[in-house]
Amino acid sequence: MGIEELTLPTNSRYALDLGKKRSAIESKVKSIRSKVMPLDEAVRKFVLPGSHLAIGGCLYSRTPTAAIHEIIRQRIGGLTISRSLLGMEADLLIGRSLLKKAVTSWWSTGYAWGISRTMREAVEGRSVKFEEWSHLSLGLRYRAAAMGVTFLPTFSMLGSDLQRVDSVETIDCPYSGEKVLLIPALYPDVGIIHADAADRVGNVQLSGYEFMDRDIAKSSERVIVTVERIISSDAIRRQPDKTAIPFFCVDAVVKAPYGAYPSECWNQYEADFEHFAKFAERTNEKGIAGASAYVEEYVLGTKTFQNFLGKIGKVRLRKLRGNMRNVLN
Repeated sequence: MGIEELTLPTNSRYALDLGKKRSAIESKVKSIRSKVMPLDEAVRKFVLPGSHLAIGGCLYSRTPTAAIHEIIRQRIGGLTISRSLLGMEADLLIGRSLLKKAVTSWWSTGYAWGISRTMREAVEGRSVKFEEWSHLSLGLRYRAAAMGVTFLPTFSMLGSDLQRVDSVETIDCPYSGEKVLLIPALYPDVGIIHADAADRVGNVQLSGYEFMDRDIAKSSERVIVTVERIISSDAIRRQPDKTAIPFFCVDAVVKAPYGAYPSECWNQYEADFEHFAKFAERTNEKGIAGASAYVEEYVLGTKTFQNFLGKIGKVRLRKLRGNMRNVLN
């Protein structure tokens, strides 16, 4: 079969208006201008009810916690979230009934505490829809969208239950004759990423593993980046190889020191596993009720993320920063 004869079935589950998606991303204003704004303004401006949010980082590494807290404070609901490994942030959204659907490969507070009971209650109670992909295939979904195409071929997931459950199409490769799986592109409405540093116009530096953040930034219609520090554009130009996300992908830059806490931010501070353990103890015992109680105490019980950090305490935060320095040294 020649390439000109190749026809693909239209899978309505993943059907998308590619021209509209690409146009929305390509038409973003690319002028060099300051994108620095307060967190509450960035969330109010770019996160709409019913949005699909792609969350940067992975499990308890570089989770954009400050942004998640602000979304909860503004009570923005009907959300779909996607992430390579979902963690505590998804439980918090369930705790305020703001989550409608989750797209991920795994969901837990952390490896030590098993699968999220909060997730299980919500999915079994049909308040949240759960869509599972392999870790690699979810990355390919973001990568396809970042490339501006509708799918990418792979051998991954062939013959697995995930191929059947996700109703993923296959074709016989016109070049090799082998069967390949067609992973559909995933175009999020909003990408939310926490990073080490950025300049005022939105050139972003990432330290440590980048996870899927580059592709999230390129595939999302709108992108919010919270950062530990804002640096000069001169500093960006002196180390151009460290710019993981270019300015034209970014819509908002928010200065949020410790903005990933209680997860880690490589080169800055270690994850607070004691805090995670206490949260897991709550939710493993009480499920959604435990997550809701945490939100009431730590999120809605504080007016801003800085107030939340004040509740944690400077001594604790400095210890986590010192622990990271010990690792680096």
